[in-house]
Amino acid sequence: MMGHAARPLAVTLGDPSGIGPELILKAWRHARLRGGVPAFAVMGDARFLAMAARRLGCDLAVEACLGADAPAIFPKALPVVELGYEIDAEPGRPSVANAPAVIASIERAVRLVKAGSCSGVVTSPIAKHVLQRSGFRHVGHTDYLGALATELWGRAVLPVMLLWSPELAVVPVTVHIPLAEVPIRLTSDLIVETGRVVAGDLSARFGIASPRLAVAGLNPHAGEDSTIGREESRIIAPAVARLREVGISASGPYPADSLFHPGARSSYDVVLAMYHDQALVPIKTIAFDEAVNVTLGLPFVRTSPDHGTAFDIAGRGVARPDSFIAALQLAGRLTQMEPAAAAQ
Repeated sequence: MMGHAARPLAVTLGDPSGIGPELILKAWRHARLRGGVPAFAVMGDARFLAMAARRLGCDLAVEACLGADAPAIFPKALPVVELGYEIDAEPGRPSVANAPAVIASIERAVRLVKAGSCSGVVTSPIAKHVLQRSGFRHVGHTDYLGALATELWGRAVLPVMLLWSPELAVVPVTVHIPLAEVPIRLTSDLIVETGRVVAGDLSARFGIASPRLAVAGLNPHAGEDSTIGREESRIIAPAVARLREVGISASGPYPADSLFHPGARSSYDVVLAMYHDQALVPIKTIAFDEAVNVTLGLPFVRTSPDHGTAFDIAGRGVARPDSFIAALQLAGRLTQMEPAAAAQ
């Protein structure tokens, strides 16, 4: 088996009608011209990616590979692991016909990591509604990656979504559910389990010896002593106490409206938010082009850009690759911590 430094990242194609192909091509070009990006192999269709490059006016070669041999190819051509699907996609016009290839791309990436051929997974944006129309039964990337990890590694995992940037890191405890369901789904056990995964991975993979977790309240003013809701006193505060009992540096619940200014950010390493937008609105405001989505709790590294398929600008050559490049760079950094993570 190759050493960690030599193994490439496995990059998924994402929805081929979105900006994923453009981001992949721009990231490879960035690596060739400026460096600073780990070698990667794309799970896809070499013919389609070559066609996408021509459409965007990119001067690059595309070469088929097996995965592990990608670093030798990477300096001269974009390495592609063939999935066996002939992808036919028009920019901005997603098609259910491409769903099997999109799903296969994710599975192949994880299997190559499990086999030791690749070091980690970087996923390009997918359109959940397109996949679900094809019969895909998972909510999205995080859910599917958790299922694959459970199947291939033989143990149940709790995948946790971390949105990371140098300025701010946030975790939504509940994720892709209607806002009306948040108070129903939110439990002390869920907060504690999420906090344990976050603290463990921030220590093992990010090298933070004793991560500081700031826990947000659910209601305005964190319930204001139970006068604007009782979730803080019944659910969140007991969870914070339980996290502290097991040695995790957790505090809160804090009013969410005062958690994200610069002074507050210096007092913690990550915020545990109670629902999706409570976490994603501040980080997308502070670091929209640099934020990276990291899935914690998996037996492998997975990152992705913190944005979607952007069908409205696909194929126009204007998509910014900043977040995708940041996802590649962070994945490269985190895979170097894999021995520590594996020993956990």
